Amino acid sequence: MFFVLSCVSKNKDNLLNNEIDLKNNRELSTEELIEINKTWIRDEAFRIDDFCRRHSWPVKHTQTGVRYYIYKQGSGKYPKVDDVVEIEFKVRLLDADTTLCYSSEESGIAKFKVEKDYIETGIHEAVTYLNIGSEAFVILPHYLAHGLIGNADKIPPLSPVLYEIKLLSIN
Repeated sequence: MFFVLSCVSKNKDNLLNNEIDLKNNRELSTEELIEINKTWIRDEAFRIDDFCRRHSWPVKHTQTGVRYYIYKQGSGKYPKVDDVVEIEFKVRLLDADTTLCYSSEESGIAKFKVEKDYIETGIHEAVTYLNIGSEAFVILPHYLAHGLIGNADKIPPLSPVLYEIKLLSIN
């Protein structure tokens, strides 16, 4: 496992260094970049699944890569595209301390139009599995969260994130 992680780390460093193989002083081919990305995503999926197993969460895994565990079921209708929802949230890293990055306690309730507003792609999907009053843990892989570069403040590049959300309303 250490060997695989060190290879992924080496390949990630190459990708982040302007897609140049510095050791051999050459640009990486499209095929090499695709393989690096596949390896990174497989490793990230393993780390996310391992995190869920350690916490004994019976997560559901969507085709896009979102993992979610509804630990308190709400009632009523479910949001759909163009509905405006309000959520309470906490955003954490999947590090050893599950470091808190953001929360609605500090920044206020998040209000957004499903599939239409600027918010992490994975959250648009995740809220559609909840009804009013539902509370859930949602884990987003980096490509559905803050992507390749993170957010330049509290979330590092290529980081999966853990959301704890409560769906407050649907309009």
